[in-house]
Amino acid sequence: MGRIEGLGAKRAGLLARFAYWYSRRSLGKVPEPLTVMAHHGWISFGAGAFELALERSRTVEPRLKALASLKAAALIGCPF
Repeated sequence: MGRIEGLGAKRAGLLARFAYWYSRRSLGKVPEPLTVMAHHGWISFGAGAFELALERSRTVEPRLKALASLKAAALIGCPF
């Protein structure tokens, strides 16, 4: 549980609701960091652009990207 309460779908803006829909479609649920980032539109937009660029990059093979993501999360203590 984070210190900041996540923004619900009814209070979220258009961009955040689209991100909620997309994450529900691809992951099956809306992750808590996404609901927290929805409080500030530019942060949410920047994080979404980064995630999209990372998802579509083809320079590094997907297994290596997943491994690097797990290592970075372990280094900073992220539970995701």
